[in-house]
Amino acid sequence: MDKKDVEKAALKAGKKIIDHTPEPVKKKVEEKVKEKAKEKFVEKTEGKLQKKANEASEKLQETKEKNAQKVHGKGEDAKEKLQDVLLSVKDKLSDVKEAGENFQEKVSSSDDKEKSKNKRKIKGANQIKKATDIKSSTKIKSSNDIKSSTDLKTMGS
Repeated sequence: MDKKDVEKAALKAGKKIIDHTPEPVKKKVEEKVKEKAKEKFVEKTEGKLQKKANEASEKLQETKEKNAQKVHGKGEDAKEKLQDVLLSVKDKLSDVKEAGENFQEKVSSSDDKEKSKNKRKIKGANQIKKATDIKSSTKIKSSNDIKSSTDLKTMGS
């Protein structure tokens, strides 16, 4: 016999017993049966809820582990890509630095050439004008001293 068959037989027997019992006993038995049924229902429901909660917890844990693996993998990929980018930037900056140094050398060498030319152009003390060499107001031409177009010689004359 199955457990279900035993339960069915017990239920039938219980119903027959209840039919043949007096009313005050029926009420007490009915109350007890309701309490027991309530307790059984609560136990079964709690058991089912606990089972579902455990299953949900396990699924959540599995999902958490999968996500952690994905995140870790993607983090490694991102780290490698970032390192590649930083290396390329480093190479480009070294090229720029080298070009800047070459430019600086060219500028400084051309400055040296200009400085050496300018050194030759420096005037000595005897080349500087003195106060006596500066024109006075009497040596400045007046409007009468300026030649006009009639004073100019032509080619033919």
